[in-house]
Amino acid sequence: MIEDDDIDEDITEALRLRQQLAKSSVKKYQAMQTAVCRDGRARGMFQFYGANRSGRWAGRIIQLQNLPQNHMDDLEQARGLVRNGDYEALSMLYDSVPNVLSELIRTAFVAGEGKKFCVADFSAIEARVLSWLAGEQWRTDVFVNNGDIYCASASAMFGVPVEKHGQNAELRQKGKIAELALGYGGSVGALKSMGAIEMGLTEEELQPLVDSWRSANPNIVRFWWDVDRAVKKAVKQREPSSLKGIWFEVRSGMLFITLPSGRKLAYVKPRMGENRFGGESVTYEGVGSTKKWERIESYGPKFVENIVQAISRDILCYAMRTLSHCFIMGHVHDELIMECSRGVSVDVVCEQMSRTPPWVPGLILNVAGFEAEHYKKD
Repeated sequence: MIEDDDIDEDITEALRLRQQLAKSSVKKYQAMQTAVCRDGRARGMFQFYGANRSGRWAGRIIQLQNLPQNHMDDLEQARGLVRNGDYEALSMLYDSVPNVLSELIRTAFVAGEGKKFCVADFSAIEARVLSWLAGEQWRTDVFVNNGDIYCASASAMFGVPVEKHGQNAELRQKGKIAELALGYGGSVGALKSMGAIEMGLTEEELQPLVDSWRSANPNIVRFWWDVDRAVKKAVKQREPSSLKGIWFEVRSGMLFITLPSGRKLAYVKPRMGENRFGGESVTYEGVGSTKKWERIESYGPKFVENIVQAISRDILCYAMRTLSHCFIMGHVHDELIMECSRGVSVDVVCEQMSRTPPWVPGLILNVAGFEAEHYKKD
């Protein structure tokens, strides 16, 4: 007869296993089975112009951009055990089988027979584009010298040398969280959203961190508000203006922002409104955070975010055209996944991908890559 305590333990164990299985992204494996065609390939996974404000592609069905990352040192061993169905060994060697299955999701994508994957992605492309647009020279110098932008940012913020594994290394984490959270006008709330508290920062450190980052990047801060003024001028006065090769104009009831590539970002029915602080702001119609069509409020730093991400998207598109002789299997954010013959050099692929488009002269790009039999996060 089962005692009450045993029942409680059984229920607890069942719930624990259910929670672990939820992390293994079973639905992703099911989506793969649904999407795969007779030839073993999955199709229809990308939606052109899926992001309204930047024009980036959006994932569909399997959604490559949302796959769990892999951090296992013995990924190949775990993958071999799963492929061979040796689940007993898998359970013995790993604390959590569901976690292993989750990390193996990316490896379900394999190169064709006699082929390999060349995976290449732009390094810190948004930070590079933002620095180039704003003319923040010290940041551009870091990129020219292939430096660590997180160390350099921390050094500029705190006025001391910072090395990743050396002098003042503990400050690098603050530089990293500041870079990720503050580039588009973010403040204390953005730092918290990026996990600053969980990373060990205290509430008292957050506002000084914001102030330090903005003091170290005056040209970026100035660029936010230059864009803000250009947008308001276009909306209020119906006068076109340009800034850093970007044009702002209102025509036929639409605010158009023309990018260096010539592509236009469009904002429907723009007009002036009042923000929650009592100041004026630009509003337009679009799909908001509620997934409904509504009037959306925006301002300089937010428009800068749209512009930077849109230019980054156009640079990726330019790279795809440059590499059109390769079989591009997919793209995730700033990364290209290509199926190549075994004789193709990943270094040559990276060099071709890093070529600067003629419409962003002076922008320093860098691409890192690796080759593998299956997809993974290097």
